[in-house]
Amino acid sequence: MANITQSNTYSNLPPLPDYQIVLQPSLLPPIPDKLLTLIFPIAAYWGLSMLFHWIDTRDYFPQYRLHTPAEVSSRNKVSRWEVVRDVVIQQVVQTVVGWLLGMTEPDDHVGKEAYDVAVWARRIRIAQRAVPGALALVGLDAAGIAKTLTTSHPVLAGAVMGGQYRTLQTTTTSGNSFADPLPEFTTWEKTLAHIMYWYMVPALQYGIAILVVDTWQYFLHRAMHMNKWMYTTFHSRHHRLYVPYAYGALYNHPFEGFLLDTLGASIAYKVAGMNTRQGMWFFTGSTLKTVDDHCGYALPWDPLQRLTSNNAGYHDVHHQSWGIKTNFSQPFFTFWDRLLGTVWTGGDVSARYEKAKTAAQKKMDQDTEKTTITHSNAADSATQDPRPYQDEKRNATDLSSIRLEDQQPFPPAGKAELQATGSRQQVMDDKNDGGAQVLVQEAAEEREARSLLKRSGRRRTASSLSQTDSLKSLKDRVTGIMHGRAGAILGMESSR
Repeated sequence: MANITQSNTYSNLPPLPDYQIVLQPSLLPPIPDKLLTLIFPIAAYWGLSMLFHWIDTRDYFPQYRLHTPAEVSSRNKVSRWEVVRDVVIQQVVQTVVGWLLGMTEPDDHVGKEAYDVAVWARRIRIAQRAVPGALALVGLDAAGIAKTLTTSHPVLAGAVMGGQYRTLQTTTTSGNSFADPLPEFTTWEKTLAHIMYWYMVPALQYGIAILVVDTWQYFLHRAMHMNKWMYTTFHSRHHRLYVPYAYGALYNHPFEGFLLDTLGASIAYKVAGMNTRQGMWFFTGSTLKTVDDHCGYALPWDPLQRLTSNNAGYHDVHHQSWGIKTNFSQPFFTFWDRLLGTVWTGGDVSARYEKAKTAAQKKMDQDTEKTTITHSNAADSATQDPRPYQDEKRNATDLSSIRLEDQQPFPPAGKAELQATGSRQQVMDDKNDGGAQVLVQEAAEEREARSLLKRSGRRRTASSLSQTDSLKSLKDRVTGIMHGRAGAILGMESSR
């Protein structure tokens, strides 16, 4: 039981209630919350990943794919087994670090909430003392205003007078005699204090945690791309997935996984001053966001993709050979990319994105509204400050050995061209899983994608004369090709 001693400073403030604290019950008894904090992110990772994998294997929502299934097989440089193995290794490290972090944290308690809300109400009352002085600065008499309002709006009058609510007092008894009247909080003070304690403070904590983890990951992620040794030693492993899929989200070098993801989230948790249960939701939410960013689908009804522009389409650009040195922001927002000029500026440059849209058309004889994948405008490329890519052409010493026709897609002139040059040079730097063969293969696939689009356009025009028969035939043929059920695209037969 807490004993509260009133000092002279607070003698004219409403008293604070007594409280008795007890251990907070577990969210899922008998499993302790600290153990749930380790379990939930892993369960969320594989749960959401398997949902997207089920969608992949069932070929649901092909209209929202960023890439075809055939591309997953042909362009990625790592097997699914290796991906699963390395993700499990990272999650083991994550669990050990989380367990050690939990040992530094006190157990969560409850029972003090009413007291803490009253503390916030006191702060609100104390803050009102500045009102008369603020009114005086603009030539207003607080006492005169309060006198006018006393009868009609007594609570407002009390606020104007700096929190002097003379009519809000309660009388308590001490033994058999009446004690001096004690001030009370107004309804609006209690309501605002409740909102601040239960909603505003937690929202601020989550906001701080998001800012910290976004900042941590942006600058370390960017450093791993700008430093050749760091990229080829650590980060190039993640970029073996040129076509990301959901459960490859945490496919990393173990050291990078610890540094970027595990340590970054732990620091954000500590800086934000979260309790165990808040950390549980923060770690789980971060995990879901990371998986969704690698899911390979631009889903218009996915809340994680609607709340922020840092989504699967945005991050997919970062996994392409022409955009690998752009779009570093992850996992929540894109403000660091935009502030520091590292957002991709070339628009939907790849025919693969247009190709996916073609497969998705509900009516092959009609133009449909174009969906933006990269969330950038190609026209901006010529006008934007080239920094930090101004030296990329000079540094691209290996790219000169690649024929221009094998450097597709062609980005617009200006900053996007520099971004693509630096990205392709980085692919060349990766001698194990990158190199010239990646660029040559992707250029061939890009040419095939553009050829398919041209053929589809001609067939759409011809089909307008006899819609009923040829419409279904063309749609089925293109959709079959796009999803690996024919060998006419990407120069390969589907393994599915």
